[in-house]
Amino acid sequence: LVADSGFAALAFLAALSRRGVTIVTRLRLDAALYDPAPPRRPGTIGRPRIKGARRPTLAQGLVEEGTPWHRLTVPGWYGTGERTVEVASDTAVWWHAGLPVVPIRWVLIRDPEERFSPQALLCTDLARDPEQILTWFVRRWSVEVTFQETRAHLGVETQRQWSDKAIARTTPCLLALFSIVTLLAARLPARDRKAAQAAWYPKAQPTFSDALASVRRALWREQALATFRRKRHRTKPRFTLPPPWAYALCTAA
Repeated sequence: LVADSGFAALAFLAALSRRGVTIVTRLRLDAALYDPAPPRRPGTIGRPRIKGARRPTLAQGLVEEGTPWHRLTVPGWYGTGERTVEVASDTAVWWHAGLPVVPIRWVLIRDPEERFSPQALLCTDLARDPEQILTWFVRRWSVEVTFQETRAHLGVETQRQWSDKAIARTTPCLLALFSIVTLLAARLPARDRKAAQAAWYPKAQPTFSDALASVRRALWREQALATFRRKRHRTKPRFTLPPPWAYALCTAA
């Protein structure tokens, strides 16, 4: 399970770990990390220890000279291709008073070019390597973008329905429509797959809104050339929509 920082809660992580579910999420740079509890000596009286000595915070590790940094090249970095970052990783115990103890593997990330602020991730599977953890977390971006595009352009989560069954039917259909539009746009000629340029930033590749507008234009062209079923010998007169009108209508529809 890959989630954002809202799911970095000790009780939630402990409950998933007991059920064998691995979760990757963000970790606060000031989180209280500890060594694992030392082995209990025979004859020791009292409750067993749940943690060891306190460790420096990850924020302190960013400025310490002895932190072992390693370079990794991560593919598909938030839709911008490969990105080289520096990471440091280790295992620890995360604990807060009154909450369960959760063993984690933390991954501290920084950008050599300083294009984004340092951040940290955690994984409840201690055997996972930092590259795999970082790759998992970056992959969630494409899923989040898909959800955002379906909300903005296809109406997901805006259905006015009172039945749970109706919602369970329409939401998968709308998500399937996202895939259908993408596949149809990929089959169009390159001249028909144009990216609408915005005034505030350039787009190197078409987005889903561009794909949706391209598919609309293609469907409208096909409908304009259709013939009447009962009079197949008569060709329906072709209506040519002016390109500026077609562009404005397909983009705003």
